[in-house]
Amino acid sequence: MVILISGRGSNMRALIETAQSYRVSLVLADVPDAGGLAIARDLGIDARAVPKEKNMDRAGYDRRLAEAIDAAAPSLIVLAGFMRILSPEFVDRYAGRILNIHPSLLPKHPGLHTHRRVLAAGDALHGATVHFVTAELDGGPAIIQARVPVRPGDDETALAARVQAVEHRIYPLAVAWYCAGRLRCRDGLAWLDGKALSTPLEYAADGALPASS
Repeated sequence: MVILISGRGSNMRALIETAQSYRVSLVLADVPDAGGLAIARDLGIDARAVPKEKNMDRAGYDRRLAEAIDAAAPSLIVLAGFMRILSPEFVDRYAGRILNIHPSLLPKHPGLHTHRRVLAAGDALHGATVHFVTAELDGGPAIIQARVPVRPGDDETALAARVQAVEHRIYPLAVAWYCAGRLRCRDGLAWLDGKALSTPLEYAADGALPASS
């Protein structure tokens, strides 16, 4: 698979370090100084930047990114803190083969600054969602969620750290399901083991696999 990043790539690192039933062949970043590039190389993964050229529009950049991806011929594309909004044409090109993880319990709080928004809303629960990518921002079929409590006195940093810890558990799980042929996207739904997921699986607090898996 190919992993796309924009920053230090903590989820990328978790995916590489826990890889057993899948292989990460390439890491691409949209910014040359993304810290995750050096981390990936240290872990033995080919990693390079595909920066946006001056005056290049979104469609043009997406074509350039697709060329780099296609050269690796991946079965799966994984977004791990990739901060660019992908064009509908790009998403259609890889329909059903792109996964993302979002730091909220979708459909609540799509978009940016989720930890801040959770605190401002007074939510009792926060978490992360792995989902298939569609043209709708953070709106693709959800696969699995992990919940964390919002504690009294939490700030964005503390809350983000607890959410990131569960991200590192559920993302490799969903990727492994896909690469084992158990997870697919069709008819606008995520399917696991031949069953449509009308709601996302919930990751158990004790780390056990979801019962329906």
